[in-house]
Amino acid sequence: MSSGNYENDELIFLSEDIHSFTPEITGVWNVLVVDDDEEIHSVTRLALSDLVVNEKSLNFIHAYSGIEALKIIESMGSSIAIILLDVVMESDDAGLNVARIMREDMRIMEPRIILRTGQPGYAPEEQVIKDYDINDYKTKTELTRSKLVTTIIASLRSYQQILTINQSRLGLQKIIVSAANLMEEHSVKSFCEGVVTQISSLIGLEAGGVVCAKAGSVLDKEDDGVYILGAAGEFAPYINERLDNLHNARIVKFVNCCLQLKEHIFEKEFSVLYLNSSGYEAAVYLQIGKEINSIDQQLLEVFLSSISIGYENVNLFHQLRTAAFKDWLTKLPNRSEFINMLDDCVVAKNNSENSVVALVDINHFADINDGLGQDAGNSTLLAVTKRLEETFLDKVKMGRIGSDVFGLIGADFFVNPQTLNEIFVAPFKAGEHTLPLSASFGFCRLTGKPQSGLNILKHSNIALNKAKKNLNTNFEYYAPEMEEETTWRLEMIRQLATDFQAKKLQLWYQPQVDLVTEQIVGMEALLRWPTTDGGFVSPAVFVPLAEYSGLIIDIGIWVLEESCRKLRLLSDQGFTGLRMAVNISMPQFRDPNFIDTVKSIITEFGVEPDRIELEITESVVMDEPQIVIEALQELKLFGVKVAIDDFGTGFSSMSYLQQLPLDRLKVDRSFVNEIKPGKAAFIAETIVTLGNKLGLSTIAEGVEKREQASYMLKLGCDEAQGYLFAKPMPYEQLLEFLATQDS
Repeated sequence: MSSGNYENDELIFLSEDIHSFTPEITGVWNVLVVDDDEEIHSVTRLALSDLVVNEKSLNFIHAYSGIEALKIIESMGSSIAIILLDVVMESDDAGLNVARIMREDMRIMEPRIILRTGQPGYAPEEQVIKDYDINDYKTKTELTRSKLVTTIIASLRSYQQILTINQSRLGLQKIIVSAANLMEEHSVKSFCEGVVTQISSLIGLEAGGVVCAKAGSVLDKEDDGVYILGAAGEFAPYINERLDNLHNARIVKFVNCCLQLKEHIFEKEFSVLYLNSSGYEAAVYLQIGKEINSIDQQLLEVFLSSISIGYENVNLFHQLRTAAFKDWLTKLPNRSEFINMLDDCVVAKNNSENSVVALVDINHFADINDGLGQDAGNSTLLAVTKRLEETFLDKVKMGRIGSDVFGLIGADFFVNPQTLNEIFVAPFKAGEHTLPLSASFGFCRLTGKPQSGLNILKHSNIALNKAKKNLNTNFEYYAPEMEEETTWRLEMIRQLATDFQAKKLQLWYQPQVDLVTEQIVGMEALLRWPTTDGGFVSPAVFVPLAEYSGLIIDIGIWVLEESCRKLRLLSDQGFTGLRMAVNISMPQFRDPNFIDTVKSIITEFGVEPDRIELEITESVVMDEPQIVIEALQELKLFGVKVAIDDFGTGFSSMSYLQQLPLDRLKVDRSFVNEIKPGKAAFIAETIVTLGNKLGLSTIAEGVEKREQASYMLKLGCDEAQGYLFAKPMPYEQLLEFLATQDS
């Protein structure tokens, strides 16, 4: 194009405005000049070179075709404030195509487009304004410098307003997304890291920073110092440390100042933001290298009001999690958290062959609570916790997983029987008491095989239970056969319960005879559990299982009912005056309904109470003697007879013998077996003599030979039972046996 078409271009050089001062320049406005005439570029640059708008100068970018302009626009996007766009360049509508592609295809809406044309006929103003998203239309002939400056200033203001609106919109979107994301963060650490990250994103800066708060409000610390809850950038390594550890006087000063003043602090190189909700306070220090502008400050105010609520919620969640996963007394992880710790060990593959899990069970801890009170018990637990922490420091992970059971996770160099036993050598100071303690230990080695934390804890507990039963040592290491034994025991209990419900258990009866007349005077009811192959499970096996599982209560009731029923039937058929001996175990005595149940059953079947004899073992008496003595005394008043079985096999029965309302002593078969020709059976003789002196009847068990019966008779024993006289038999065989004895 020739310059002759621009008769008034010289007006551009006229200077109508004389500036008396030089304004401070803090930035630039990007202005893209698109024209195929180099002179237009020079003239525009010369005319506007000293223009400053809102403390920003103009930065010119030049394009000489529509294609070149589109490349620049695609690269710079919304950072371009104004485009001075010629219409006719490489084609008659090249400029219009640039405007259309930029708006419709590239979706770049912020830059202001000023269409400049020297040939208005190619692009009629009215039609162009209607069809294209342009912001001003000028012919080159009318653009004096004054008008050009006015147009530029107006366009820049419009551009700034649009940016502000868009920034606010995007900021609001970020606030909504940020708040939602932060609400999902439940840990204080993660939340606070998110706060720094989201604020940096909100104001469009890469910022490092820290979030600080007083420990007493959110952390499980005794002091009320200011701690770093979250951090980003160079401050990340200082999470959970005291603020003073940063060794940055400025940060320490202004964070404390923010918490004291309870307000934001905005400086050129940093800002400190104040969070507060329902008493939960925090200060967010941002190292951003520039002062946050007023728009961003407004966005931050909205964001922080939302985040303050989130901060409160996260702290409340932290408290709930602490209550759920931390022991209230010792502040150690509780059982649930200990299982999580075991899971983490497996996931992290820290379960090498030298890693061990141990359970530490304080022996007879209940005696401390019962004898000295729970305060002393709590003090004892705190003393044990302190010694464990002092012994292992941070080398072993610890938790309290039961009332008096602690869990340990660590290398076997630290977690081993010798180290743990040494911990309990010295007595523990519990308040005003100095207590010697002992403990049992269950160990489980982590072999590297995938397994759940719950399963590891189960294995450790299996070992602990075995250790508590071991008379020779106070510890056990888990072995697979232990679990097999436990599995077998549980399966036996399940099968026993099933068979009992299905009425498969049987009651057999072994006659008892008068040694003088050898006439039947009674029977002992013996429980039998038949197997599918025609055999029987030994009572020595299943009775302890029934006691362990609690099944013995229901089974015991059935045994007593069945014994009374059969005794009633025998009486009805003419076999009167016989007694029935029924074995009673310790769990039955612990049943609060035991006494009433016995009385009710005897009354229900119309059996004379003195026809029922309750047999107890010496071990039952020694377990909880007072409960047993009181129960038997009441039943004795009702008329029930009482016999003590296996007498002499324990150590302390003699001291309780006079307190028990006994009617009969049973000489254990082990003492009867000692009777041999030419050899004295001193214990059997002692028991019979003792019984006679106390006015008690005596009955010998396991009499299988005639010489045994004769010897016991000579000693003065009253009765006997054993294979010599009759084996245990079902009720139908018992009837036949009794019938043959009468004939």
